[in-house]
This record gives sequence, structure tokens and C-alpha cells, in this order.
Amino acid sequence: MAETSLFKPKADAKSEATTNTARAIIEREAAARQAKTERLRAARLARGAVEATPKKKPAGRK
Repeated sequence: MAETSLFKPKADAKSEATTNTARAIIEREAAARQAKTERLRAARLARGAVEATPKKKPAGRK
């Protein structure tokens, strides 16, 4: 049979389906991780801006 057959053997089709599924899962996880990182970075920068404002210390008793 020629190398350029119209159909792939079942083993190749199954492994390709598994590979495609695994890649899709990995891409989704990477996108979720990136979104979480961006969200946390924005929260950290916002918190840093609030904390950077000087706070007055209450007058202590002497």
C-alpha cells in the first residue's frame, strides 16, 4: 500500500486524537494561568498604590 493512502490506520488516528485533546487541555490551562497571573498582578499593583499613600500615625500617649 502506498504511503499516501486516504485513511490513517486506527492507531495513528487514536494517537492523533489523544494528542489534540491533550494540547487543547494544556492550552486551556495555560490561558487560565495567564489570566490568573494578570488578575493577581493588577490586584497587587492596586494594593501597592493604596499602601504607598502615607498614613498618619495616631498620637501616642506619653
